[in-house]
Amino acid sequence: MKMAKIPSSDAHDLIPELLRLDLVNRHAKISKEGDYRLVPILDSAMDEICARGYEIVEGDAHSRDRTPPQIRIKNALADLPEDVLCQLPMRWETVGDIVIIKLHPSADPYKSRIGDVYASELDADTVCVDRSGVSGEFRQPSMELIHGSKTKSTRLENGIKYCFDVTKVMFASGNVDERERMKNLDCTGETVVDMFAGIGYFTLPLAKFSGAKKVIACEKNPDSYEFLVNNVEIIEVSHIVQPMLGDNRDIPGECFADRILMGYVQITSEFIPKALQLIKPGGMIHYHDTFYINEYEEKVNEAFTKHCGDRRFVVEGIREVKSFAPSVSHYVADVRILG
Repeated sequence: MKMAKIPSSDAHDLIPELLRLDLVNRHAKISKEGDYRLVPILDSAMDEICARGYEIVEGDAHSRDRTPPQIRIKNALADLPEDVLCQLPMRWETVGDIVIIKLHPSADPYKSRIGDVYASELDADTVCVDRSGVSGEFRQPSMELIHGSKTKSTRLENGIKYCFDVTKVMFASGNVDERERMKNLDCTGETVVDMFAGIGYFTLPLAKFSGAKKVIACEKNPDSYEFLVNNVEIIEVSHIVQPMLGDNRDIPGECFADRILMGYVQITSEFIPKALQLIKPGGMIHYHDTFYINEYEEKVNEAFTKHCGDRRFVVEGIREVKSFAPSVSHYVADVRILG
C-alpha cells in the first residue's frame, strides 16, 4: 500500500487537512516510524503529496481500529479504582509527538502507568501533565513528565512551524484564529512592532505572509527569545524580523511604527503609553486583554481615553479570541490612533 511519509512535526495539522481533502485511505491505520507518520493514501493523492514535498513509500497497513481512543484508554486502565478511572482526561493537547493532559490528584499514584497507556494509544513519545496552566510574568507552564523525556517539538499551523519546549514556554492553541488573522493582514511596506513576541506567535505569520517591510519582535523571556530567533530562521524571515531581547519599554525611537501588536493579557493597559510613543499618526494597535463579557467595549475605550490625552483614537473592531474564565473572555481590539 502507498503511504505518505510525513514528519511527526507536520502531522498535527497536515493529516486533518488530507482527511478533509479525502486523500487518505480511511480503512487503513496510520502508523509510526521513528520521527515520521506513515499515512495510507489513495492513488488519487499521489500528485498532491509529491507537490507538497513529501516522500511516498510502500508499506503494510493494518486495518484501522475505529474504537475511539478514549474507550481504548479506559479499557487498558480498567483495573484502576473506579474513582480514578472516572477522572481520566478524555481530552488532550498534542504537539508533534508530545501529548499534554490534565490529571486529577487521585490519579497521581498511577501516573506512570497512565502515561504509558496514553503514549501507546495515542502514538506519543512523551506524555506531560499540565499541573497549573501558566503563571508569572513570563506565563511559564508547569509540566510534569509521566512518560518519555522529549520535551522539544514543532507545531505546524497555517503554513508556519513553531518550535518550542512544552516545559519552558506556553503555546495558546485557542489563539489560532488570531494567528491566522495576522497571516491575512495586508501590511505591505509597514514597520510593525510586536511588543510581546513570545516564540513568534503573531510575528511569524505576519512576517511570512502580510508583506510587512520590517517587524521588531521584542521578548523579555530568554527561553522564548531563543525559540523566537530559531523560528525566524526556520521560516526564512530573518531579513524582515529583528528579534530584541528585553523589556519592550526599552525599544528606542518615537512615531515610527505603522502597526503594533500587544498580545498579552491582564496588565496590557500598563504598556499603552509605550505603544503610543512608538505608533505613527494613523497607525493601528492590536490591543489584547481580558474583560468581563458585558464590559469589553467600555473597558477598551476607558483604557485608551486614559492614556491618549489630546490624541484621538477610534476602535475599529473588537473580537473575542477565546474564553478565559467564567464570564470573562480574551479580546483583541483594533485601535486606530488618528493623531
